[in-house]
Order: sequence, then structure tokens, then C-alpha cells
Amino acid sequence: MPKKTLKQILPHPTRIREIRSLHILGDWIYATNLWHINRYSASMAFFVGLFVAFMPIPGQMVLAALLAVLLGCNLPLSVVLVWITNPVTMPAIFFLAYKIGALLIDVPLKEVHFELSFHWLGHSLAKIWKPFLLGCLICGLFFGSLGYFTISMLWRWRVSQRWRHRKRQRQLASERAGVSSGPG
Repeated sequence: MPKKTLKQILPHPTRIREIRSLHILGDWIYATNLWHINRYSASMAFFVGLFVAFMPIPGQMVLAALLAVLLGCNLPLSVVLVWITNPVTMPAIFFLAYKIGALLIDVPLKEVHFELSFHWLGHSLAKIWKPFLLGCLICGLFFGSLGYFTISMLWRWRVSQRWRHRKRQRQLASERAGVSSGPG
């Protein structure tokens, strides 16, 4: 993934410093390595963000931020990717996770209607928690790894494209220099 594209999408650290509510976190949040974009930081941020997005827990953004700090990957990218699971996509994603978990541990599928309420958590989740959590873990690891390898491969491909382009430019420049400096 091109570095310029990611830089356009993500907020600049000076913009983040202007947010007063983040001052309670201290200066560690502004460490340059957490805002730097390179192949490792972007790829690992995709892993962290996508993995945490599949975890059915409150405070996903906080967990993604903590993992980004621990793993030294891009903090804003990790936190932004958590929003793949939002109130619109969450039922479908968690139902997929439940189905995968049920298939893996060979549990018959029950008709489940996911909803964000304490009543549902108390009554329905107790019946399906094993396949649901297993499916969330498997999906998180799978999609996180898929994101990591996809971004890493795209990054490598883009760098090799740039190297080939530079090589062609140098060859053309040397050919032009050779033609213009020839006998005349």
C-alpha cells in the first residue's frame, strides 16, 4: 500500500496533539515510532486492527491502541481498522464468526438474532458462547493475518515497481547521454 495514500488518510501527529482529551494519556502517545509508516508498521497495524475488530468486547479501540504500542506498529491505523465492526456490520460479522465456530466444534447451529442489549447478553450469549468466541478468535486471526500479508505483499510489489521504474529512467537517461555525446 503506498505510503502517500496512508499518510493522506491518517491524521497528522500535530493534529492529534491539538485534541485536549488525549492529554490525559501523557506524551507516550506521541512517540514518533507509533505514527511512522513503513512496511512493518502498516502491515502489523492491519493485523492488530482486524484481529481486534473481531473480538466481541467493549473498548476495542483501547485494546487496539495498547497492542499497537506493545508491538510498535502504527497507532492510528490500528485504531481506525477496528471500526470495520460497527453497529451496521457487527451482526453479520458476528453471525459469520458464530457459524465458523459452530462448524469447527461440530455444534448444531441455533437460530440466533444478535442484538446489542444486556438482555441478549444475559440470555442468548450463554447458549452460544463457545462456538461464538472460537469463531471470533479464528476469524480475527485469519483476517488479521490476511491483512498483514496483503499489505506486506502490496508494499513489496509497490517498492519493486518503483525500483524498476527508476532503473528504466536511468537506462533511458544513459542512452540519451550516450547518443548526445557521440560523434557529431
